[in-house]
Amino acid sequence: MKIMETAEKYTYSKYAALGDANDGVKYELIDGVVYLMSPGASQPHQEISGELFRQISNFLISKPCKVFHAPFDVCLNAKGDDDVTTVQPDILVVCDKTKLDGKRCNGAPDLIIEIISPSNRRYDMQLKFNAYLKAGVREYWIIDPDDKTAHVFILQNGVYTVNVYDENGAIPVFVLEGCIVDLKSVFDNVG
Repeated sequence: MKIMETAEKYTYSKYAALGDANDGVKYELIDGVVYLMSPGASQPHQEISGELFRQISNFLISKPCKVFHAPFDVCLNAKGDDDVTTVQPDILVVCDKTKLDGKRCNGAPDLIIEIISPSNRRYDMQLKFNAYLKAGVREYWIIDPDDKTAHVFILQNGVYTVNVYDENGAIPVFVLEGCIVDLKSVFDNVG
């Protein structure tokens, strides 16, 4: 991830203006610092994201929670223009519809899923991990296509506990009672 060099901290409105001015270039904003996102996801990334989205979306038919995929802004701190952390997770689930304003999610989603690649591994596993923890994201998944694993972090008493699932595992979604994601289906059709 490349950082835009600037001494000033960005607000949400300055961040939003970047997208308007840069023909499809995507950015994220963490603690007022702008990060340039990698251009275009790989085929395995798209296949994994699509299957995860399909499974969760199918489960949520006729249920109140909503699932979204990137690009979709999430203003983690929900402070309007002063929000200095805005991300675009690969997949997110929001159960509190008051957080949705027709353009973005304002506040912590219930579930965030990130699919890592060599170029964003540190960014997703450290910087975003800490931002999600600080914002109170109840469940955070890191999917690793290379070793076909999922690290599932559940927020309990202000800290994340972790469970690791391999490519043959089934993940019970903590924030969606009764939802189970089949990792075999997620990883079997990649490539």
